[in-house]
Amino acid sequence: MTSGFLLRQRTADLLNIFFLLLLTTLTAVFRQKVGNPALPILLYSGLILIQVLLLLVKERGKFLRLFHALIFPTISILLIFDSLEWLVHDINPRDIDPLLIKLDYMLFGGYPTVMLEGIMAPLLTDLLQVAYFSYYFMPVSLGVILYRKGRTEELDRSLFFIMLCFYLSYVGYLLFPALGPRYTIAHLQSADLGGLFLAGPLQNLLNSLEGVKRDAFPSGHTGVALTVLWLAWKYERKLGYVLAPASAALIFSTVYCRYHYVIDVIGGIALAVITLLTGEIFYGYRSQRINSGR
Repeated sequence: MTSGFLLRQRTADLLNIFFLLLLTTLTAVFRQKVGNPALPILLYSGLILIQVLLLLVKERGKFLRLFHALIFPTISILLIFDSLEWLVHDINPRDIDPLLIKLDYMLFGGYPTVMLEGIMAPLLTDLLQVAYFSYYFMPVSLGVILYRKGRTEELDRSLFFIMLCFYLSYVGYLLFPALGPRYTIAHLQSADLGGLFLAGPLQNLLNSLEGVKRDAFPSGHTGVALTVLWLAWKYERKLGYVLAPASAALIFSTVYCRYHYVIDVIGGIALAVITLLTGEIFYGYRSQRINSGR
């Protein structure tokens, strides 16, 4: 690909290719440790191929435009996340849960998930499990609204920031693998986290979809929710009003539902800040390059 061709592509697509190449290289370097390195390499290579093909044919037809704009980025994010189960523990087998547990204890003088048993109630558990699950729909809702309104520049910019946040969180999982309190300190809980109708099925669905990926630190739920909220507040204020309380409930649910330590949430807030700061710098730099034609 020539530099001129690359300059004409949206930043999110280039980020996707770069991150897939990074994961491919990482898998190749640690191939002796990874159980079956051919699987992730084949997956990443296939996604790169599809992404490049989309850059060549993205304007040919309504479906291809939609597939390029929203569907394929969503597929990439989900498949890459799913592939981390093949990599994280093989590449970095030392979980940092003991450190995270210690930091939470230093901050609160106890274990937050245990302390929250004092307000535990089946209806609240249902509501917060729904709030936790809403994480999967927040980015999509913003993308669909911007796409339907034909706001291409805002959609491209939002997609870049959201993908950057997801991929930075994946880097965090590789560097700082952690299982989370629902596994590590379950023996300290005096009661199961039971709901009325929704909590159990949603927990089972998430367990089947996500598996065990050591994805506690930083809290991607927190980072992505705050990033999407910032983008919605900037580009779709009405959606921002809806997402503000939903994001607050989601962030609280990460600890109440025992998916995350509080220090993970703090890490997720830092993740959002880093995403927005570095994203603005990079996006601004690339815009200057495009405008200058170099």
